[in-house]
Amino acid sequence: MKVVRRLCALMLGPAAVVMMSGAAVASPASEAVDLPDGMTASYAVFDRETGASWGHDVHKQYRSASVVKLFIALDYLESHGPEYVIPPEDLALLEPMLRSSDDDAASVLWVRDGWEQIVVRMAAEIGLPDTAPPAERGKWGYTAISAADVVRTYQYILTEAHPNYRDFIMGNLYQATRCAADTFDQSFGIPSALPGAWAYKQGWSGFGAAPAPGEECVEQSQVVPDTQEVRDAIAAVNRDHARSKTAPDIDLTSRAMHTTGTDDEKIVVVLTLEPTTLSWQDSADRITDLAEAVYDGDSDGL
Repeated sequence: MKVVRRLCALMLGPAAVVMMSGAAVASPASEAVDLPDGMTASYAVFDRETGASWGHDVHKQYRSASVVKLFIALDYLESHGPEYVIPPEDLALLEPMLRSSDDDAASVLWVRDGWEQIVVRMAAEIGLPDTAPPAERGKWGYTAISAADVVRTYQYILTEAHPNYRDFIMGNLYQATRCAADTFDQSFGIPSALPGAWAYKQGWSGFGAAPAPGEECVEQSQVVPDTQEVRDAIAAVNRDHARSKTAPDIDLTSRAMHTTGTDDEKIVVVLTLEPTTLSWQDSADRITDLAEAVYDGDSDGL
């Protein structure tokens, strides 16, 4: 086991959700939380009712995987305005992207709405110091994020974004499907570990394009229609290798698995990296145990 320290802090209100940022912290204390051997993890919990928060290594940068889809959806909504009626062809992208983590839908909106500029706009709008566009603009899943910035993103959606944007994003996240569009089981972490109903957005990277034969999750997922725009976007992101001169220094080799979400009272974010030899199921079990321990403040049994 690897032991990390869990920082508990009483935050001074919603403006302090840029987590553990020095002056915003009062009465800090520490408790041990064990991590499984080989796991790198950051986590953050924010209690929206009391202002209390706790976390570990909350500003460490990770590749986002599908967590970036929160930015893609919010940017789409803000670019069109609160009274915009989303056309059916765009609902057919946004809903599967948010509910079933559809990658093709994300690629269409990524290309259509400005590639890496989506991340630039959202980081500036929300105030996300650790968030940065991917080194290669075609790889939206390599956007850099931190646990602190993801907590801040949820708090922005819940309290600062237009209610129409909030209701659309949260309404879809509350309808997240157990099976992702790529047939991975995305019920790890928050939906398996925590009580009650949660709006959640998962992320994973490095496990291959699909589960091993016989391990697919095939019920309830939503997928986008096979249109020319979808085919063109997939080709574009696979073809475009333009590199940023200020690429974030993040691990692109280890297997990444993230669980993020809110039940309106608390926001929970757990970001992990695992060895490339660890299976999907073992990774899912480990992040589920960690999410439960982080939420409960339990330092035993991981």
